[in-house]
Amino acid sequence: MKKISAAIILCFSCLISFSQKDIDVLHYKFEIVLTDQSDTIHGHTEISLKFLQPVSQVIIDLKQSKGTEKGMYIDNITGPGVKGFMKYDDSVVISLTQAAKVNDSATYTITYAGVPGDGLIISRNKFGQRTFFADNWPDRAHQWIPCVDNPGDKASVEFVVIAPDHYQVISNGIQIEETNLTDNRKLTHWKEDVPLPTKVMVIGVAEFAVQYTGDVNCTPVSTWVYSKNRNDGFSDYAPAKDILSFFNSYIAPYPYRKLANVQSLTTFGGMENASAIFYFENSVDGKKDQEELFAHEIVHQWFGNMATEKSYSHLWLSEGFATYLTIVYMEKKYGEDKARAMREEDRAQVVSFMRSTNNPVVDSVSPFMNLLNANSYQKGGWILHMLRRQLGDSVFHKAVQQYYLTYAGKNADTHDLQQVFEKVSGKNLSSFFKQWLYTPGVPKLEVNWKYDAKAKNLLVTVQQLQQTVFDFPLELSFETRSVKEKMATIQVTQAKQTFTIPATEEPLSLKIDPKVNMLLEGKLSH
Repeated sequence: MKKISAAIILCFSCLISFSQKDIDVLHYKFEIVLTDQSDTIHGHTEISLKFLQPVSQVIIDLKQSKGTEKGMYIDNITGPGVKGFMKYDDSVVISLTQAAKVNDSATYTITYAGVPGDGLIISRNKFGQRTFFADNWPDRAHQWIPCVDNPGDKASVEFVVIAPDHYQVISNGIQIEETNLTDNRKLTHWKEDVPLPTKVMVIGVAEFAVQYTGDVNCTPVSTWVYSKNRNDGFSDYAPAKDILSFFNSYIAPYPYRKLANVQSLTTFGGMENASAIFYFENSVDGKKDQEELFAHEIVHQWFGNMATEKSYSHLWLSEGFATYLTIVYMEKKYGEDKARAMREEDRAQVVSFMRSTNNPVVDSVSPFMNLLNANSYQKGGWILHMLRRQLGDSVFHKAVQQYYLTYAGKNADTHDLQQVFEKVSGKNLSSFFKQWLYTPGVPKLEVNWKYDAKAKNLLVTVQQLQQTVFDFPLELSFETRSVKEKMATIQVTQAKQTFTIPATEEPLSLKIDPKVNMLLEGKLSH
């Protein structure tokens, strides 16, 4: 076997990037056959697409098997003008007899089989029952289904699953068929007409107990848990209905035709698959303590699934929104003290993370799994909170809704979000976005204070210790013998500044950011 030269690899890499930008997948129909005798799956996929440029090749992502390695074997590819195909490690190149024209459409059929090395997790749950769970994030869908495995290419999807009849099958969209076949097999057909990124296209196949939880504005909500977890699962997952109701009002009407909450073997604590959210299997334990997790994943139905980041460099548009709007939900239900405690915990995680990294929020970290960090989640959420404080509750809420309405069913990046927030607020937010999203780190402050009894002034010196100087409002509070709490806000703009605050009495104490409204690390001295 010869080694492929670096030049050839580079050339092929460019070809993939170029070709996948020149097609737009419109619809996938995945037919998957599963058995209990082996982990081999048999697939028959129809990919309907439109050409954006005249091209003579179509590149589809699909992990290929090499010898005894896990992966897929392609049996055949058919479609208009197919001359042949070449298989590479993670892709297949379909050659056409002549170049397609702009806006031409075509449907290609790929027949294949193999054992997934990832993407479709075939395993046993904690009760020893065999299960099949898709787990596609970030770009693992092509480990088991042919697709364009990129969040920027959305398509409608349907799954036709043939499996032993002792299983129930859950997927995206609505169920349009369930038919018993011969040999103790069953066909289940789910279809989603709303275009999705591949990261949230899934199937879950297990011995489920299923409960209809109720409707939210005519959207059926259901619980799917392992049959042996029936009693605890139905109880533990019950809060999802009320959470959906809150966000249905706070953001916009729920965009899908059902919401299924599913106990699973996902790699993550929860995975926001469109209309079929997968939660880790120990989320069912009878303790009813996963409300924040449910809220986080349900927010993703709007932010991440419908309004999707153009690339994973802008992952915070998904994870930051889910993190912060979970706090908004908890604030509404339990009060500001609960929200403040959550912000404080998130801030501690960001500060800790900043000690080991120098990356901004909008980042091209590779591999993508490394983006699952405090930058994307907690710092992204904190940025939204600071925007809320700067713009005011009503303007912030309106901007969130407008951003969603503008990009629902589409893809957006950080600049797109900035434009919406500027339009709604009437403010120039360039400096804010530059320092919080494109600049690494957070303000690290050393704050010293003293009292000038003669002038009746509190003198506060703020020194920024981090490399890049930030510009931000800082809230302070101090207590005197006659006043329990007096608030003051100063605008920090320099590496070192001294501020004069009128105070008729000498303060007994001073607090930095007492209401937890600023993302910073602070040390106070007197």
